[in-house]
Amino acid sequence: MIGLSRSSYYARPTMIREIRDADLKDMIDGIHIELPAYGYRRIREELKQKGIIVNGKRLRRVMREYGLFPIRPRAFVPTTDSRHGFPRHPNLLAEIDRIRNINEVWVADITYIRIDTGFIYLAVILDLYSRRVIGWSISKKIDRKLTLAALQHALKIRRPPPGCIHHSDQGVQYACGDYVKALEKAKLIPSMSRAGNPYDNATAESFMKTLKYEEVYLAGYETYQDVVERIPHFVEEVYNKKRLHSSLGYMPPVEFEKQNRSKLRAGQALTKS
Repeated sequence: MIGLSRSSYYARPTMIREIRDADLKDMIDGIHIELPAYGYRRIREELKQKGIIVNGKRLRRVMREYGLFPIRPRAFVPTTDSRHGFPRHPNLLAEIDRIRNINEVWVADITYIRIDTGFIYLAVILDLYSRRVIGWSISKKIDRKLTLAALQHALKIRRPPPGCIHHSDQGVQYACGDYVKALEKAKLIPSMSRAGNPYDNATAESFMKTLKYEEVYLAGYETYQDVVERIPHFVEEVYNKKRLHSSLGYMPPVEFEKQNRSKLRAGQALTKS
């Protein structure tokens, strides 16, 4: 042959099925001791160089289950600038004791995603009844165009009835004239959290935390392209369609809405009979 023993000829890199989760966890820990900022992709490459071929989905799962997030300096980046002269709107959520259907209340928020060259901003809108993300937008700038794009996305998908409440913080991106005019045109009613009180928008805050811990911190985004490729997949395919929510009876938002529509149609049929 070529001077190799039979065992060497048939040697191959260690496959992921031969490694227990606990062993994989120890390997990741070892890499993080020297390279604490490594996300799953760099860890995968590091393991590959050592002859260990790891399936990316399983690597992400193990890192998530054991809380093996990359440690990167995370400077605080404010996303709410309430120092403006636009009108503030009252908190209408404080007057609601129960939400009975989709398109009754939408909640909106902005977060930032750190990459190697700076920050990328994400605006989202969720339906408060189902926790489903119904609109989102990504930009290198945190301005009214960012929030308006997320709103237009939501309006195109949902076409809400007049009177749907739109709740946000008091940031200038939501209080500015262009945004309020867009709400009025769509017949949405603006509502805003009290100044400095994130608990008034807890559902949106909860989504942002989930996004960071289950996607952003694990992935270790490096470029703008990483963000625009991965965030839509996580939002639409993972969070909306697969992730179970205890508040929804351990169903993902899309399934919860589907069941809700079925119950509504059944109720309407009984009313007519």
